Amino acid sequence: MANWKPDPSFYPSPRMAMKAEPETLAYVAAFDPTRTVPDTLAVVDVDPKSPSYGQIVHSLAMPSVGDELHHFGWNACSSCLCPNAPHPHAERRYLVVPGLKSSRIHIVDTKPDARRPTISKVVEPAEVAERAGYTRPHTVHCGPEGIYVAALGNAEGKAPGGVFLMDHETFEVRGQWEMDRGPQQLSYDVWWHLGHDTLVTSEWGTPDTFENGLMPEILLGAKYGRRLHFWDLHKRKHLQTIDFGDKYQLVFELRPAHDPTKAYGFVNTVLCLEDLSSAIWVWHRDGEKWAVTKVIDIPAEPADPDQLPPMLKGFNAVPPLVTDIDLSMDDRFLYVSCWGTGDLLQFDVSDPFKPKQTGKVRIGGIVARANHPAAKNGALNGGPQMVEISRDGKRVYFTNSLYGAIDEQFYPDGIDGWMVKLDAKPDGGIAFDEKFFVEWPKSHRPHQVRLQGGDCSSDSYCYP
Repeated sequence: MANWKPDPSFYPSPRMAMKAEPETLAYVAAFDPTRTVPDTLAVVDVDPKSPSYGQIVHSLAMPSVGDELHHFGWNACSSCLCPNAPHPHAERRYLVVPGLKSSRIHIVDTKPDARRPTISKVVEPAEVAERAGYTRPHTVHCGPEGIYVAALGNAEGKAPGGVFLMDHETFEVRGQWEMDRGPQQLSYDVWWHLGHDTLVTSEWGTPDTFENGLMPEILLGAKYGRRLHFWDLHKRKHLQTIDFGDKYQLVFELRPAHDPTKAYGFVNTVLCLEDLSSAIWVWHRDGEKWAVTKVIDIPAEPADPDQLPPMLKGFNAVPPLVTDIDLSMDDRFLYVSCWGTGDLLQFDVSDPFKPKQTGKVRIGGIVARANHPAAKNGALNGGPQMVEISRDGKRVYFTNSLYGAIDEQFYPDGIDGWMVKLDAKPDGGIAFDEKFFVEWPKSHRPHQVRLQGGDCSSDSYCYP
């Protein structure tokens, strides 16, 4: 009788995941903003003992051009150990890599050689649209019973966007997830509280309102996303909407507590129309309902209009533009990317309602153009964007590109891509690893980072 064992990168609880071996590789989605050569999945050596530490050791080119690789995820993760839909013998082997512009989904095999992954399957846009009724896949999360993909548009690229499921072994598109979507129309991120049978979704906009850049009339008219949606995870039914109000725009990244007994999480709003600030909110239980509480305000910084891009000249200020957040595995530290000012902030959120800032670095920024100790090209552009934390919480990685058309709106000279790493102290405090600065090839810009074996935004757990 065969002795089957779960994938060694699966852990029943976040406490156990924190004891995992350090990652040695990072996978980074990178796109060509000119759409003339294929996008790539880059492999970066993150092993400090390696002679190629801090270097791109391989780039896997996609078979087509114009995909705009954006967010991606694993086919399977620690949620496969959950008792409600166990798949303990699934394998964390494949990366599911969608193109946000093309709606094409690439299945990338990281075995047998993790440093040289290969493409094993491509799911064409027509199949996604026909089987699920959606286009523009954005967020990929491995769940207990399959792969959840949040999509920004319906089959015609309009509203409603939503969620569809893929099989985590065959990668066939199963179909639309929602049975009853209620009032939900806009889509962005998706995540859940497995222990509370709750799925959460956030909002951006339909593809026609952002694919050529943010539209000022939509933004200032408060017509981008401003809501959170809560769902019954197993009945696939919409339960509740929370509206942040018409002055808050772009409700983006969902970061639920990793401890499955905790019924709260963090979400960012990118822009307040009154003062250009960004904010961090906590969603939490309030009796029988869900509620949100704003816990962090990050103000805009005054700036000389001569140093600002055309989109901001009339405001005389640099907005922080918080476009990503990430939560450490022990639910203690929240990392906040301020793509506009160039700050990467660390907050102690042991008490989620009373965050305390414990660390800050600055790199890039619309006006600051702050440098890095290892950079050779002087003033840097772009700013902290997609951020990822190692499972043990000791290392933080981030890149500097948001989305091709939007990059140019805030950084008119274009973005020279880079990836950096921070070292995090156990009780708070962050500093650049001065030996780790990955200067990206000029042909591409880096976006999301995934760490070999899992990271703090890839897995969910059913045991505390």
